[in-house]
Amino acid sequence: MTSLNARAALLAVGLTAAVAVGGARADDMAKPDLFDSGKLLATGGVTQVEGAGGGGLVPWALVTGYGTSDSIGANAHYTYVGLRDFSLHSAGLSVGLFDRVELSYARQTFDTGKTGAQLGIGNGFRFEQNVLGAKVRLFGDAVYGQDSWLPQTAVGIQYKANTQDRILKAVGAKDANGIDYYVAATKLFLDQSLLVNATVRLTRGNQYGLLGFGGDRNDAYRPEFEGSAAYLVTKKLAVGAEYRMKPDNLGFAKEDRAFDVFAAYFLNKNASLTLAYVDLGDIATKKRQNGVYASLQVGF
Repeated sequence: MTSLNARAALLAVGLTAAVAVGGARADDMAKPDLFDSGKLLATGGVTQVEGAGGGGLVPWALVTGYGTSDSIGANAHYTYVGLRDFSLHSAGLSVGLFDRVELSYARQTFDTGKTGAQLGIGNGFRFEQNVLGAKVRLFGDAVYGQDSWLPQTAVGIQYKANTQDRILKAVGAKDANGIDYYVAATKLFLDQSLLVNATVRLTRGNQYGLLGFGGDRNDAYRPEFEGSAAYLVTKKLAVGAEYRMKPDNLGFAKEDRAFDVFAAYFLNKNASLTLAYVDLGDIATKKRQNGVYASLQVGF
C-alpha cells in the first residue's frame, strides 16, 4: 500500500512538473521577443547620409533595423565622403519600431579643408548640421507583398539645423534651419533579387541643408526626384546605383544632381559596410565634386 501511495505521489509530481514546463513554454511562445531581428538579411537597407534607412543618398520606404512587426530594431552609423575639394562626415543613430515607425538622428560635418581659404571663410572651416528624422510606413510590405504590384510606401520628415547662421546668410541663404518632407515607394522582387525605389522630396535645402535653406534665386519648396536600384548578387552582397535631384537656390553657386554607384556587404544582421563612387555635382563654385563614399553600420 505504501509503495502504491509512493508511486501515486511520484506520478502526481511528474504531472505537475510537466504541466508547469508546458505552461512556461506556452508563456514564452505567447510573449514575442522585443529584439527578434526577424527580418531577412539586407531588407533593412543601410543608412543614408541624413540618417534615414535606405541607400547612401536616398531614403527608402523600408524601416531601419531587423525588427519585425512585433519588435524593435536599431542601427548606428558612421559615413565618410571624400571629394576633390571637400569632405563630409555623418554619424548617428536610428530606431525602427514594430516595422512601422522609424526615428533617426545624424550629425553632419562638412569640412571645406584648404578650399575654405579660397572661398574667404577660412582654411578648414566646417559647416555642421543636426538632422532629426521620422518615417512612417503607410501601406504595403516589400517582403511579403510579392503577389502584388503595390509597393511599400512611407512618408518622412527631416528637420535640419545648421550651426553657421551668419556665414549662411552671407552667401545668400534665407535660413539656417529647415524641414524636408518626402514620400518613398519601395518594391522588392525577391525572385529577381532586385529592389527599386522612388522618392519625391519637398525641400528648400542647399546642398542637403549644409549651405542653408532657400536663397536669392528661389525660396519656395520644390519637389525633387530621388531614385535607387539595387541587385542582390549573393545573400550578403548588393550592388546598385542612386540618383538624387537638388534645388538650385543660390546665385553665387550653381547646384545640380548627385548620383552614386555602390556595393554593400552585409557581414550579418549586426554589421554592414558600404563602398561607393559618388558624384555630388558642383558645390560652392567648385566643379565636379566626386570621390569615395564609405559607411559602416552596426545594429540589430
